[in-house]
Amino acid sequence: MKRTTLGRVFALPAAAALTFGLVACGSANEQGDNSGSGGEGSGLSGTISGAGASSQEAAQQAWQAGFIGQHPDVTVNYDPIGSGGGREQFVSGGSDFGGSDAYLDEDELAKAKERCGEVVEIPTYVSPIAVIFKLDGVDQLNLKPATIAKIFNQQITKWNDPAIAADNPGVQLPDTAITPVNRSDESGTTENFVEYLKATAAADWPHEVSGDWPVQGGEAAQGTSGVVQAVSNGNGTIGYADASQASELSTAKVGVGDQFVEYSPEAAAAVLDVSQRHEGRGDYSFAYDLARDTTEAGTYPIVLVSYGIACANYDNAEKAELVKSYFNYMISAEGQKASADAAGSAPISDQLRQQIKPAVDAISAAG
Repeated sequence: MKRTTLGRVFALPAAAALTFGLVACGSANEQGDNSGSGGEGSGLSGTISGAGASSQEAAQQAWQAGFIGQHPDVTVNYDPIGSGGGREQFVSGGSDFGGSDAYLDEDELAKAKERCGEVVEIPTYVSPIAVIFKLDGVDQLNLKPATIAKIFNQQITKWNDPAIAADNPGVQLPDTAITPVNRSDESGTTENFVEYLKATAAADWPHEVSGDWPVQGGEAAQGTSGVVQAVSNGNGTIGYADASQASELSTAKVGVGDQFVEYSPEAAAAVLDVSQRHEGRGDYSFAYDLARDTTEAGTYPIVLVSYGIACANYDNAEKAELVKSYFNYMISAEGQKASADAAGSAPISDQLRQQIKPAVDAISAAG
């Protein structure tokens, strides 16, 4: 899937943004639950700019369309530069809000608190990470966690390796070299993927969890779209990408307990039901330690939970109100449906929405 942005900045001019918003959300004001996003005539105006995860790109476009449709005098910009860049910009004050496929680490959180006081960190986008591949003559594969780890650690180098053949009886696997494709940029998608490998196949994945890819060799590509393109252009290629951008590529079922589970929004959302909130980060931080090694039936554990990151306190009252309203739209039932329709994400539950809404409502101007 090619990006729909011009360059790296998605910045809708006011007129274009309004047109896009009205087309994309004709029933925007028919929804009963806007969770504080307001409606036409609310008086909101101004511009806010965010940056971060490229996995959120399609969802951000849908959120921008719906929100601007309700607030024609507002402009929302989002630069999909990657999670690492998004966190860096937010912490340094270079953006009004951030998007990240990994929650702030302890050092980033401390610096963000210097800027913001308390930090608002909420899950806004839940999506499976698909294991994508391109192999002539093969459309479906089952892969156990250890097998996936060995492939990306370059210990399994041919597609007809006995470990792959054992879980794919009846499939004619060619004697084709495997070309693993990874992100070249620091990435929350990478961090989530390698966290899964570490949790489920530590013996075969000895590397530390990081947003930077740890294995030399293979093929590297910039951004989610770059990985998808590199896998698409090859034969024997395999990579990992947000499922919403997997395009027409084949995707592997992954081993979970005694099953092989195909990705789906429902199976991805099920991971949060068996995961715990990371405590000790402040009242407004809803960061989750995901149960990657779950054996729960019907659960797809290679999943990213992408966060919206904001300040609880802004210096400017207009910015505070715009960010609060936009975040409330993102987590609303309407906003989550827009994301699901545009990007194939898993809508957050009503229960989770009720838990995180007070954090969003706490966004205000300092003083």
